[in-house]
Amino acid sequence: MTTAKKLALTAGLVGAIALGVWALPRVADNDARADALVADVAEPATPAVEKAPAMPRRNTAINKVAAIPASAPEVHDRLKPVLNRGTNMAIAAEGFRTAEQFATVAYAARYTEVPFMVLKHRVLDEGKTLAAAISESKPGINAAAEVVRARAAARQDISAQRQLALR
Repeated sequence: MTTAKKLALTAGLVGAIALGVWALPRVADNDARADALVADVAEPATPAVEKAPAMPRRNTAINKVAAIPASAPEVHDRLKPVLNRGTNMAIAAEGFRTAEQFATVAYAARYTEVPFMVLKHRVLDEGKTLAAAISESKPGINAAAEVVRARAAARQDISAQRQLALR
């Protein structure tokens, strides 16, 4: 192999690696992990039917603006009884984008008796859905039902928190 060919091959390899490093953050959107927490219950399959015209998506920017951050002191006070006694709430809330996500994992940990930090690690760091994280820890449990139950409790808690904030 000639020097020119070696140089061209090396330049191509370095260019491919640089392109991968540059493109990875744009392709692997970090929001996908957080959104997976919210949308982790699979929808039942529907039979093939003629599709109706697509409805325009509603503006979700209003919901995102109104979201309470997981680091809010009111959220910490509200979720402190849900987590184990002595839990450092700042560390527990770290990494969650919204209070609802934080509360959902906290309630799921309480209901399934899986340690909160284990669920948090699997959801945020490993990018698994909450249902998958629960199933991995407790295979015999109906993880999807527990996620629905935890999400309902979290939404009720956060809704009550918003009502208090509006007063």
